[in-house]
Amino acid sequence: MTFKLANVNDRANLVVEDLVFDLEKVSNGNFSSDVMDAVARHQELHVITESLSAESADWALPEVELSAPVPHPRNSFGVGLNYRDHAAESSMELPPVPVIFAKYPSCINGPFNAIDLRTDTADYEAELVVVIGSTTRDVNPSRAWEHVAGITCGQDISDRGLQMAAKPPHFGLGKSRDTYGPLGPLLVSTDLVANPDDLKITCSVNGEIRQADRTSNMVFDVSYLISYISNVLTLEAGDIIFTGTPAGVGAANGRFLKPGDEIVTEIESIGFMRNNCV
Repeated sequence: MTFKLANVNDRANLVVEDLVFDLEKVSNGNFSSDVMDAVARHQELHVITESLSAESADWALPEVELSAPVPHPRNSFGVGLNYRDHAAESSMELPPVPVIFAKYPSCINGPFNAIDLRTDTADYEAELVVVIGSTTRDVNPSRAWEHVAGITCGQDISDRGLQMAAKPPHFGLGKSRDTYGPLGPLLVSTDLVANPDDLKITCSVNGEIRQADRTSNMVFDVSYLISYISNVLTLEAGDIIFTGTPAGVGAANGRFLKPGDEIVTEIESIGFMRNNCV
């Protein structure tokens, strides 16, 4: 049985179709309300989900306000130039190894929360986000997906002015302003999708599609990224990886975000986020 994990009022919840179940309640206290604990024990969520009945639901999904499904990751990584067309629009060569940077966890934001721009050079970057589910060290790419708790949508909002203010660039700072890391709407177990390596990803701004691609067009796929990082440092449950963005970002044509803009980020089989810029 698959699972979908939601964060409602800083409490872990399971979602089945359009019904929401408080995890602490339906597990009879076996789980606490802690969302990060639920991520670490994701294997158990399959069993609990299978036992749920509509009569025990706490809410309908449209009634609740969703927060980031992984609110407090220990580590948060980004990957640069991981789609061929994005590298081309950036006039940069494809990297020989993954370009990994820190997107500081304090930037994590909800799937429907506002983005506080604080700059006139803010950019959108729709991304598949992979959430680690167990301690992972020196994993072979062939086994990497076994260490994933689930996947979700992400926006690697980037302050290009701040990012390029130094040489080499401030990747970490430029991509980590407060609110610059929306995640959601749900954490979806990988057995819910036919092929987690090939998902349609889109980003629209004010109803105009700016980015559209498939995750199968990554330069370095999810398995390789997890293996590469885990050969440098130990990954733990709840660590997240923003896996890179397709072509169409604002920096390529000077179309930066401005107050009042609405960003919709959608990934096949996961759902969508809607974030307004203020």
